[in-house]
Amino acid sequence: MKSKPKIAIIKFASCDGCQLTLLDAEDELLAIADAVDLAHFAEASSRLDAGPYDVAIVEGSITTEDDRLRLLRLRDECRWMVTIGACATSGGIQALRNFADHEEFIRAVYATPETIHSLATSTPIASHVRVDFELRGCPVDKSQLLEVLSSLIAGHRPRTSTESVCQPCKRKGTICVVVAQGIPCLGPITQSGCGSICPAFDRGCYGCFGPTVQPNMAGHSQGVLLPRMSERDAVNLLRGFNAAAPSFQQESVRLWQITQTRDSTR
Repeated sequence: MKSKPKIAIIKFASCDGCQLTLLDAEDELLAIADAVDLAHFAEASSRLDAGPYDVAIVEGSITTEDDRLRLLRLRDECRWMVTIGACATSGGIQALRNFADHEEFIRAVYATPETIHSLATSTPIASHVRVDFELRGCPVDKSQLLEVLSSLIAGHRPRTSTESVCQPCKRKGTICVVVAQGIPCLGPITQSGCGSICPAFDRGCYGCFGPTVQPNMAGHSQGVLLPRMSERDAVNLLRGFNAAAPSFQQESVRLWQITQTRDSTR
């Protein structure tokens, strides 16, 4: 009899939302649990078996040296590594520290800052080890997460969308909030997966699933964002759940430099 794949679900710095998405799958989770050997899942079970694992599903970013070392050990212990969620794939909301003075933050927040031993940056898993597949979102979409797990069980590469939020938005018949209401929106440069929820409720996309393939960042800023908001507000919009995603980060830095240059010449 073929043995079940041994799977570990591991957490680093995160809110646990992506793991909760898996737990919320309910009936589907029962079928998946029956098809795998769920060796390590602290969110759901006291069973915490050591590796090696066939698959490690990782949530969270790397924000401490201890976690960085733990990740290196995990990579050695697993055959395949899948990262889930904005924290694991782009550093998460906590990557806002990357744009500021880390030590100043610690002094402002903690009564005894000398006890804090965090890194100056929050970085995605792929910045430290080889990752075999990334699943975006804050949190991840349940259907996509089930697709990834089912594909792993079946032994083939998962198939997830790489189109922008605008495409499913149009298919649903949602009126464009940019054109109709002048609302700034990251939809054209954001990967789909959320079901285009925000535009359906007259809100611009916040970029929860990170940048799409080859986004035209400068063109989007010039044509969609800046006619409707200031450079500072555009920077704040780009520095959200996926602030440290390279294309979002580079454009936010460019826009911030424009504001700094303008302020210095006044």
